Amino acid sequence: MRKLVYYVAVTLDGYIAGPRGEYDFYPVGDAEQAAAYAGWTNERYPETVPTAMRAARGLADTPNRRFDTVVMGSGTYRPALDAGLTSPYAHLRQYVVSRTLGQSPDPEVTVVDGDPLTLVRDLKREEGGDIWLCGGGRLAGALLPEVDELIIKSYPVVAGSGIPVFAGDFDPTPFAVADRRSFANDVTITWFTRR
Repeated sequence: MRKLVYYVAVTLDGYIAGPRGEYDFYPVGDAEQAAAYAGWTNERYPETVPTAMRAARGLADTPNRRFDTVVMGSGTYRPALDAGLTSPYAHLRQYVVSRTLGQSPDPEVTVVDGDPLTLVRDLKREEGGDIWLCGGGRLAGALLPEVDELIIKSYPVVAGSGIPVFAGDFDPTPFAVADRRSFANDVTITWFTRR
C-alpha cells in the first residue's frame, strides 16, 4: 500500500513558514555547505524539486525515486500561482486541497474542495509510488490520521510565529525515529515512522 509522507522543512520552534508564508529565512550555510546539502537531498528526493528548477539543478531527466503524487494546500500552491507557475510539479500527479480556489488553473492540477482524508485514502488504494504531503500546516493537521512517515528537515532557526508544521485539534500521535542525518550547515533530517 502507498504511504503518505510529510516531507517538510521546519524551524526549531515548529513552523514551516512565516506568518505570511515566507520561507527565505531558513539558514543554508555557506555556498559549499548549501551545495552539499542540496545535492544530497536532490539526489535522494529529486521529485520534490519543482519542475521549473529541475534543469538548473541537473535533474531534468532524473526519474522520480519515491513519490509519484503530491498533495498540497492552497497556501502552499499560492506562491507558484503568484509566480505564473500553474503546474509546479508537472512530473508528479498534483492535488491541491482548497475550498476557495475553485476551478483548477491547469489541467495537470486537480483541485479538491472535499474531505482531504477521503482523497488520501483513495490515493493510497491505488498502485504507484508514495504520496508526498508538501504542506501546509492546516492540511497536515487534517491528514494526520493518514500520515505514515515524516521526513523533517530541521533548520537551526527560531521563527517566533508563522504556519505550524501541524495545525488542528489536540491529537497526540506517536512516531518513532527511524533514522537521522546531520549536515555541515547544521540542518538535521530525521525520518519518523508512525508507531
